Amino acid sequence: MRGITAFSAVAALWLASASTGIAAPSLTVLCGVDETWCAAMKTAYEAKTGLEISVTRKSTGDILNQIRAEKTAPTVDVWWGGTGDTHLQAGSENLLEPYQPAHERDMLPWAQNFFAMSGGRSAGIYAGALGFAYNADLLRELKLPAPTCWKDLTDVAYRGRIQSGNPNSSGTAFTTLATLVQLFGEDEAFRYLAALNRNIERYTPSGAAPIKAAARGETLIGISFMHDAVTQKQAGFPLVIVAPCEGTGYEIGAVSIVKGARHIEEAKRFVDFALSPEGQGTGAASGQNQVPSNAKSTLPLAAPDISMIKMVDYDFATFGSPDERSRLLRRFDAEIAATN
Repeated sequence: MRGITAFSAVAALWLASASTGIAAPSLTVLCGVDETWCAAMKTAYEAKTGLEISVTRKSTGDILNQIRAEKTAPTVDVWWGGTGDTHLQAGSENLLEPYQPAHERDMLPWAQNFFAMSGGRSAGIYAGALGFAYNADLLRELKLPAPTCWKDLTDVAYRGRIQSGNPNSSGTAFTTLATLVQLFGEDEAFRYLAALNRNIERYTPSGAAPIKAAARGETLIGISFMHDAVTQKQAGFPLVIVAPCEGTGYEIGAVSIVKGARHIEEAKRFVDFALSPEGQGTGAASGQNQVPSNAKSTLPLAAPDISMIKMVDYDFATFGSPDERSRLLRRFDAEIAATN
């Protein structure tokens, strides 16, 4: 009976595809970077391989939740982009498939370290520093002081004028939370977040949304990765980008194959492309400014110089732990989100 049911399901799928004239995608990818880069990567990969693939953009936390929910019957082959600590969490839950990519030896040291830390389940594809940016025209109009440090953002002058991501869905915002804990210590970080919360206009589902809102003048300050702010500034928006004076954290964006992927060989081929200079070049071609992980890739001209920014020694092992992520999110929800 099970065999008949399975055959019927396959037949129904074939008939549906035949009747609509739509071929089933040869690969399903969840994308955690900007929509324009997701689209550029899809176009480049299809042009190179002649295959049709499905690429869907989601926030990093939402991707992790989907992969968790589908662990017994995955519908996704590859998770491409999004903060690496979230990929590490998925790997530690046995949700990802180990794979030795073709270009692993060409990776920069920070990417090689990340690959080793993941147990060969995730490969770093880019890096970017966390920060914030403000709309210079709006700041001038409101006659407000220019912030230069994390603690400046708690000034009453910015009441209701800051946006940040929600760390439950946004990998960027979880990196912010983890960065503040590492900078100030956990209890002091949560006291800071409580003070900052009084100035937060909105917690957005996406980590890039705050900087886009600041660019358009819909809010004064957006907390985000600095490369996302550079992209908006290049588009002509009046943003001033700030590397906070106390120091800041950073992300390693990653690519991973989902355990139980239906198209495993094509998934490996996609990972190899994502780590190649050609694949990584789709970022700069679509206006993105992350630092690529392949030493042979071309650095985008406007990419922030990470070596010139005061950085914390970001603890990916700790903050890539599912237990630590869950604990910090519960505390954030109880002490910060619940007060809104």
